Amino acid sequence: MASPKIIFITGSTAGFGKAIAYKFAEHGWNIVLNGRREERLRDIESEIKDQFGVRVLSLPFDVRERSSVEQAISSLPHDWKNIDVLVNNAGLASGLSLIQDGDPDDWDVMIDTNVKGLLNVSRQLIPTMVARGKGHIINMSSLAGKEAYKKGNVYCATKHAVDALTKSMRIDLLENGIKVTSIDPGVAETEFSIVRFKGDVNRAKKTYEGFEPLHAEDIADIAYFVATRPDHVVINDIVVSCLAQADTKYIHKKSTV
Repeated sequence: MASPKIIFITGSTAGFGKAIAYKFAEHGWNIVLNGRREERLRDIESEIKDQFGVRVLSLPFDVRERSSVEQAISSLPHDWKNIDVLVNNAGLASGLSLIQDGDPDDWDVMIDTNVKGLLNVSRQLIPTMVARGKGHIINMSSLAGKEAYKKGNVYCATKHAVDALTKSMRIDLLENGIKVTSIDPGVAETEFSIVRFKGDVNRAKKTYEGFEPLHAEDIADIAYFVATRPDHVVINDIVVSCLAQADTKYIHKKSTV
């Protein structure tokens, strides 16, 4: 009987990352959880172990800090080093401003997390995949990686970068038998808007009024689907939105009055 596969998920303390962890655990995969909030990681680890009986390893670090990433991943126990699927999920939007009004600190957070963070983690895990001649990288991008929208400027730029990196990874790793996928969700109700609006829960809730957005579980289902195709099949890129959303500009909202 084959050993359970291992999935490594960044940003797994909430939203898409957490839902993906539960979905794969439900199907018997062993899970490496990464996030900055160690206490929440430990809680999720305990819940998954109790509910699904799989092995779970919490690896707290900030993807922006290259030395921490290197140290944490190099410390993986031998039986955890052969990662089958890496989900580069850690990402965020910080602020919503016209480019001339933007906060450079917000720009740094988004660039360092969404682009450099993805690179930091990938750089540490890809060599082992190359040595094994197999593996799968799933980069969580966004509809904002396909189009731009007003006040989205730097966030859109980072997700366009993820789109370009995904295409480049696919080319660079083609001869090594490594799959590379981009999942590009539209509006989804997670902690995304709460983070963007610096903890303003009421403003975040208004983002989703009048329509049903995507849910984290919807994206987890897609991630599991793309990760379980036959060896010769790769889902290169998948764009998904809720029924009410046509693109980054047009969302049909019903009156809530």
